[in-house]
Amino acid sequence: MSYGRLAWSLAGLATLLLVTGLGLSIATEGPAASAYLAVAIVAAFGVLGGLIASRHPHNPIGWLFCGIAVTGSLMSLSRGVAELWLDGNGVPAVLGETAAWYGDVSWILVILPAASFLLLLFPDGRLPSPRWRAVAWCAGAGIGLLFAADSLSSGPLADYPELANPYGVDSPVVDVVGGIAALALAVAMVGSPLSLVLRFRRAGRAERQQIKWLALAGAVAAVTFVLALASYEALPEGVSDRAIMLSILMLPVAAGVAILRHRLYDIDVVINRTLVYGALTATLAAAYFGSVLLLQLALSPLTEESDLAIAGSTLAVAALFRPARARIQHAVDRRFYRRRYDAARTLESFGTRLRDQVDLDALGADLRGVVTDTMQPAHVSLWLREGPR
Repeated sequence: MSYGRLAWSLAGLATLLLVTGLGLSIATEGPAASAYLAVAIVAAFGVLGGLIASRHPHNPIGWLFCGIAVTGSLMSLSRGVAELWLDGNGVPAVLGETAAWYGDVSWILVILPAASFLLLLFPDGRLPSPRWRAVAWCAGAGIGLLFAADSLSSGPLADYPELANPYGVDSPVVDVVGGIAALALAVAMVGSPLSLVLRFRRAGRAERQQIKWLALAGAVAAVTFVLALASYEALPEGVSDRAIMLSILMLPVAAGVAILRHRLYDIDVVINRTLVYGALTATLAAAYFGSVLLLQLALSPLTEESDLAIAGSTLAVAALFRPARARIQHAVDRRFYRRRYDAARTLESFGTRLRDQVDLDALGADLRGVVTDTMQPAHVSLWLREGPR
């Protein structure tokens, strides 16, 4: 199997598990607010992971995103199964308890890798220098030890207080492991954003533009994580969890902004088309269903059949396709591809002036100005061939 197929297979698997888990939650009492944040996180990481891993398979960031998407979708599925079991729908007790247990501790495998390894490896997939391996080891050890400590901690589950941890062990060793994990993660949570800041200071202009968005999101995520854990007991139930998940959601969003605005990983064209045609599909669908409804209301005194309304709506949407696509493309280019948009506007303005300009010297100065604005070369020279005298 090629890297591209493997990447998109992982993204597809994450989507399938996520949709199944969300469907199970809806079938019971309905998903909580954190479930929607989990959906957004998995979707963002899955799409970006599939794009990056399929185009640059040797960059670990793409596979990191795919892994986060899969573990996040497993968390959603586990929570759905647990809720189905608690609702008394015939799920075996062992499966229901295990699903509740994994759904309670799996946030560690979703949140912490994004808050540490993504910041350490962005944007080229390598550590800033070998000296940062200690921070990477602290991040890996902290995540593993915290997952083990939370998995074996005795007492009620945090997200399901009516249930006791089915795999809990009443031993002081678990507390010691949790303390070591907290220390390792403290080093990772401080070192990871610091590595990105130092990388930014040493980077060139293009890489700085790529880093600055993620550096801001990473700093916010680290601060939110520390404050949320420190005030976990003082805040209302679920507030800390949602704050952490919302801050983590900013990380793939920031990476996406870097891709869209600064050509990171050279896949901005793919995402540009995804944005344009995704927005176009939503616009045309809304216009179609809205026009069908309006035409049915308008034509109901004349006919009870809806075929005329459907035909009219189809023709209207077909006529709307080209102008809507042009407007959406224009909006996307203006927002995310500003340099190309400004260059196109400059060339268009120059073409307008060219039709009316008769002074050769003024035309040459104008041409040099256009080349400087659009291409930004280090030097511009213009040679004109003299005509026969």
